[in-house]
Amino acid sequence: MRDATRSPTVAVFRPDDDRLAEAADLLESLGAEPVPDPMLAVEPTDAVPRTDADYAILTSKTGAELVADAGWDPGDATVCAIGPATADALRDVGYAVDLVPEEFTSSGLVADLDDAVDGARVEVARSDHGSDVLLDGLEDAGAYVHETILYRLVRPEGSGESAELAAEGALDAACFTSSLTVEHFLEAAEERGLRQDALAGLRDATVGAIGEPTKGTAEAQGIDVDVVPAEATFDALARETIDAAGSVDEPRR
Repeated sequence: MRDATRSPTVAVFRPDDDRLAEAADLLESLGAEPVPDPMLAVEPTDAVPRTDADYAILTSKTGAELVADAGWDPGDATVCAIGPATADALRDVGYAVDLVPEEFTSSGLVADLDDAVDGARVEVARSDHGSDVLLDGLEDAGAYVHETILYRLVRPEGSGESAELAAEGALDAACFTSSLTVEHFLEAAEERGLRQDALAGLRDATVGAIGEPTKGTAEAQGIDVDVVPAEATFDALARETIDAAGSVDEPRR
């Protein structure tokens, strides 16, 4: 008997904090059954960004919170946020945000700053897994770039429920939010001896990637990506992935 009312199971790989809970709530509000599987945990380095830069770039909510906790003062720097979520986080902890790129990616930020940073000092404060696209692009534009690693991203112990579900054919969709979530998903599957089965399960699922770099990482590992949202936000990723997954009218194995 066919079941036309079952909610699609959708894996989400946010850090194990309020972002994971908020992502699960959003998926549920969109009619999905969320599978929250934290693939990222934050280890602060206690480093503080420089205060003598002409431009200061923050790339995540975590980074915004850490610099605020450290009492960082951007001075006269033009404060740039890579996207609206980072901008909101900076404002929430008391910083003014001067620039959010039209395209919420490293390449989008480089494009917006390209004509302005020749000879300027640019401070980039982010995780240890930031894309080289940002640093290389700014240096090519003539900037003197300094990077501060605010935190390291590691895989939480015990993560991998989504890999097991994928291997069982019990996952309808997955939302990858960075290249590292792809790598950690596959590490978790490997630990369980399920890598090939998990990859096979994803081939039968709808896979969303938040941007082209994440898509590239996934496809290099043998994961076909069905959705890259026009806007690089989790909200857009979730909505477009669920839309692409469509209605689920067959019971899972």
